[in-house]
Amino acid sequence: MKKKLIYLFTLFAAISACSDEFTEQPAIGALSDAAVQNEDGVELLLIGAYSTLDGIRNNLSGNGFAASGDNWWFDVIADDAHKGSTDGDQADLFEMEVYNWTTGNPYVLGKWSSIFAGINRANAVISLISSIEDADLTGKLAEARFLRGHFNFELQRIYGNVPYISEENYANTEFNQPNPGPIWDQIEADFQFAMDNLPATQEQSGRPTSWAAQTYLGKVHLQQSDWAAAFDLLEDVINNGPYSLNAEFLDNFISSGENSSESVFAIQFTADTGQSFNGNIGGVLNFPNPGPFGSCCGFYQPSQDLVNAFQTDEDGLPLLDTFNAAGNDVANDYGIEDEDAFTPHTGPLDPRLDYTVGRRGIDYNGYGTFPGHSWIRATFADISGPYLPAKNVYQSGDTDNQGTGAWGQQHSGINYNIIRFADVLLMGAEAAVELNDLASALTWVNMVRNRAKSMSYVQNEAGDADAANYVIEPYTSFSDQAFARKAVRHERRLELGMEGHRLFDLRRWGNGVEVINEYIANESRTIENFGTKANAFEAKHDLLPIPLSAIDLSGGILEQNPGF
Repeated sequence: MKKKLIYLFTLFAAISACSDEFTEQPAIGALSDAAVQNEDGVELLLIGAYSTLDGIRNNLSGNGFAASGDNWWFDVIADDAHKGSTDGDQADLFEMEVYNWTTGNPYVLGKWSSIFAGINRANAVISLISSIEDADLTGKLAEARFLRGHFNFELQRIYGNVPYISEENYANTEFNQPNPGPIWDQIEADFQFAMDNLPATQEQSGRPTSWAAQTYLGKVHLQQSDWAAAFDLLEDVINNGPYSLNAEFLDNFISSGENSSESVFAIQFTADTGQSFNGNIGGVLNFPNPGPFGSCCGFYQPSQDLVNAFQTDEDGLPLLDTFNAAGNDVANDYGIEDEDAFTPHTGPLDPRLDYTVGRRGIDYNGYGTFPGHSWIRATFADISGPYLPAKNVYQSGDTDNQGTGAWGQQHSGINYNIIRFADVLLMGAEAAVELNDLASALTWVNMVRNRAKSMSYVQNEAGDADAANYVIEPYTSFSDQAFARKAVRHERRLELGMEGHRLFDLRRWGNGVEVINEYIANESRTIENFGTKANAFEAKHDLLPIPLSAIDLSGGILEQNPGF
């Protein structure tokens, strides 16, 4: 075989030496540089950059599910969710969940690889625009820089010490850059340019506006605890921007509510009657198995810890200090079968719970009453628990979002809101608290809570009463800064649970070691063997390690994060 390969290579070299005309024509199906050096070419490359928002591309390195643009598996390494399914399925993610992190884990590489694909595609647009004369492409440049800002923000908050690839680096194929520290300045510059040069509205859904860029810039400052800058940007968006809360919380997760006044910037997933290649391929594991419609694969199961957080007192306010106290767990059916007796929780609950989590005895997304363990793939020996995800799963009858894959997969068309207005209100409230502006914080938190109070509640099987004892009210006041801080942080979890934000909130607040280790201990009351399988969360887990293969390929230019 080696001789044949050498012969073929020699023959090819001889033929190509005779004539190099083939190098002057683009390959079939490819476009020459000249063909794309115009506004149409810029738009083609820009669409390619948008397409990497979902994280999916050909020749992805690492684990393909890790690339998912909705960041679902980062909830798994926080306290909102378990991996789901059996412990042995996607064993690499199981190791991430139990904090047995290694630099060679394919989930670590999968996300890194997908983010850099997005950065490179955004840089390709920026580089092309710089080579085109006699055309005003400022708006397209602003879109590309918005996208590059997004991808670099993801890279920064996940890995911490990261390389920066500029458009000049891209043009000169200088990709092997060092990672001396944060790249916040470059991220801010991209969003500032986008804010200054994007239009206030866009004809096509999914393209960012100047308001979206301003919001994202506020989010970037918030992640750095730069409270004053974040507050100024977000307050202006809240008071003067085009956004508002949907009347119904559920509208954020169904087709009729997509690209509504609450959506600031979203990944535009689309389902169709075929293989739904524009659906949420990175999230195909995250449906009940078998559940109500025989889907795959039983991953992404909410934690008992998250469910407990939705408890309220008789006045409709959260149990900020006691929701996870021993003996105070929301009733669950872990360890028993469908035919065994079970009474759902009777205490007061925030009504957002049953739009976030599927639990036994309560209607599940319009498919009827969740019967119990028969809808759960995991066994009682696994650490996945008794709950199902709800926000990412179609509501019954929402056929516009229901997509199919190759082997029973669900390529969902439900848009993923990278930022929605409720998030903006709570980011603004967080910045306000840290500046001791408790009046603004109270107003914005209560806007979110009042929407939850006035929305439609999940109903019982007969359809004539609420499915549970839902009690929620706004705060009457924030007594001091410490109480306000606790209230705002808790509200983010209630409103945004199972939307991929929790880990990054904990990182920003700097309390991951305390919160996650308490979570492991508390969760073990329900899932007894979780505590025996999970390792302690350490300070090093505040950042993912730099993938080992990336360091190797860099020839040692990249340096590993501390602790790995």
